[in-house]
Amino acid sequence: MTRQISKLTALFVFACAIAQAQDPLFSQFYSTPLVLNPAFAGTTYSPRISATYRNQWLGFAEQGTPVYATYAASYEQFVPAFNSGFGVLVVADDAGGGILKTTSFAANYAYRISTEGFNVRLGVNAGFKQSNIDWDKLVFLDQLDPINGPLDPSGNPNISNEVRPADVSKTLFDVGAGILAYTDKYYGGVSLQHLTTPNEGFFTTNTSLLDGLPLRTTIHAGAEFIVKKGNKRNPSSFVSPNILFAKQGDQGQVNVGAYYNLGLVFFGGWFRHAFGNADAVIGLVGVQYDILKIGYSYDFTLGSGLAGPTGGSHEISLVINFDQSERTKAKRKAERYNDCFQIFR
Repeated sequence: MTRQISKLTALFVFACAIAQAQDPLFSQFYSTPLVLNPAFAGTTYSPRISATYRNQWLGFAEQGTPVYATYAASYEQFVPAFNSGFGVLVVADDAGGGILKTTSFAANYAYRISTEGFNVRLGVNAGFKQSNIDWDKLVFLDQLDPINGPLDPSGNPNISNEVRPADVSKTLFDVGAGILAYTDKYYGGVSLQHLTTPNEGFFTTNTSLLDGLPLRTTIHAGAEFIVKKGNKRNPSSFVSPNILFAKQGDQGQVNVGAYYNLGLVFFGGWFRHAFGNADAVIGLVGVQYDILKIGYSYDFTLGSGLAGPTGGSHEISLVINFDQSERTKAKRKAERYNDCFQIFR
């Protein structure tokens, strides 16, 4: 029975992904900011490399149901000669234990406009998104026997009348844009993803599945307040309150919280509210030394009866920021940042 429930849940994940796909958003949005807004490309002079791994709903895995995992990696840096930031981003999704896999690649560009005490960054991205279905892993209702489940007495899968799509792999072109406005203490931004609303459906016989990937609107803002000024040995400690609003189709969320950096260690907490219900409380802890920054966060699911079964979500991030190396400290002093983006570095 557990195996049957597992297969049916995987099928449900597959059906939802096809009918109304949603972009992944990380709890540690500051670790891979290109997922949030292409205008963040190049917030460091030297190369910045980041990687994030998110594993959701491990409580279901304990019951035999495949989990949902997301991976992201990016490279970016600012090029003063062009007054621009450049970056690349790769995001991969694994839904239902490999039933539906999605991989996207995007090149990002941001141009900086600076005036005395005020800055604007205009960003765009463009790339490709590929989705793949492992059709043989799906189990449909007409394959389930009340006694033997999806297998016949000989152990072979029951035959389904569901029609296999002509193509179980699809590649799409996608574009997005964003803007950031900021000072040395405050910032705010807006991004729009999937401007062409590409159709990622695998079926052509049902027009309800041909609406295309919904436009994602993201509005975010934050601030940075120095708690204790640093010196030659120790960096400054600061607190950074942030708010994030994201809407895609009829789904959306609001994240509110703060990030506190003490130099060597940092921690934070957020509250996420989905449209219509409280979603999760998020806790964060991490360390930052020289060029390395490692963070771990956990989403504790809210709502009656949900926290136990879902098992919450785990997220790990790694950032390698070469601006923090000894070789670039002299350059950083000559080109001091006039922004409030330490949380993203």
